[in-house]
Amino acid sequence: MKGVGTLSINVAVVGLGKMGLSHLSILNALDDFTVAAICDNSTLVGGVLGKYTGLKYVADYDDLLALPELQAVVIATPTVAHEPMVRKALERGLHVFCEKPLTLSAEESEALAALADSKGLVTQVGYHNRFIGTFGEVRALIGKGALGRVTHVQGEAYGPVVLRPTKPTWRGKAGQGGGCLYDYAAHPLNLLNWYFGRPEACSGALLKTGFSAEVDDEVYATLGFPGGVTGQLSVNWSDASVRKMTTRVTVWGEGGKIYADRQEIQVFLTGTAPIPEGYREGWTVRYITDLQPPVSFYLRGEEYSAQLEAFGRAILDAGSVRENGFGASADTDAAIEMIRAAASGDVGTIASTPTPRRTGGFIGRVLGR
Repeated sequence: MKGVGTLSINVAVVGLGKMGLSHLSILNALDDFTVAAICDNSTLVGGVLGKYTGLKYVADYDDLLALPELQAVVIATPTVAHEPMVRKALERGLHVFCEKPLTLSAEESEALAALADSKGLVTQVGYHNRFIGTFGEVRALIGKGALGRVTHVQGEAYGPVVLRPTKPTWRGKAGQGGGCLYDYAAHPLNLLNWYFGRPEACSGALLKTGFSAEVDDEVYATLGFPGGVTGQLSVNWSDASVRKMTTRVTVWGEGGKIYADRQEIQVFLTGTAPIPEGYREGWTVRYITDLQPPVSFYLRGEEYSAQLEAFGRAILDAGSVRENGFGASADTDAAIEMIRAAASGDVGTIASTPTPRRTGGFIGRVLGR
């Protein structure tokens, strides 16, 4: 329940698909936010939701941004629409949380980051894995030198998203931010960026199609990170062996090895590097139940609430840590571009620079088409 007499951020949710509805539910439950309006190009969805929730429904994005009480927006629309929508919101002086990936171009993402910084605005991108306790522990252990010199890392993600040829949504269309690379691989890539920064090189990249007609279903690549760290990426969203998206990272160093997924972290230390408190030489296993900080509202996983709680704290407290900003997200967009460029000889037009299609309706109005 909302607190009484507490500061609250007036926020709007733009895009009422799966992620938009998830964000809306969480925002409604958090003390730091008051949902001022919802926005979607479907008048049916927006109208029904507005009718039964009492929330203000605004069909036109420009009209939404003009609301005088608005302080922040959460954007959960197709990726191709992110850049113009985010830019308009920043120019109106609004804080922005945007779903991943931020844009289809690292250059555009960097420009948005610079614009937000010039206006002193808080930005965040929905890379929720950074708010999972096991993945955060990996970063902490690397930072403490538990592995000594890190030599290699592997990021993986598998899921049963596309298991047969079907008529695609925007996620299955080239040029709109669809495909396994943008939609799935971006998650483990972002974790690797968090640990080791922006990659300096990419080789041996493959974007493989299976069931999808226009986009990639599998992504494999070798990456070179600063400090001589090599990395491998292995992602497949047409994997029927898993029930839902499964993300994991493995890190090798001269002092041991770390393996982590959503449920646990397994750490093997040789004793040749500093051993942090709570760990020992040989194997140590720790579970998400011990590593995940509690949240005030649970939906789908603590990480989804944790990221929005962090967004709210950063807005209300100028001294708080800002997580997953646009600048950090640009590193992932750059890594995606490297993989596409390295794979260009393997998949033809799929690996070429995406050219947004002419789009009607809501997104078309935003893009000026």
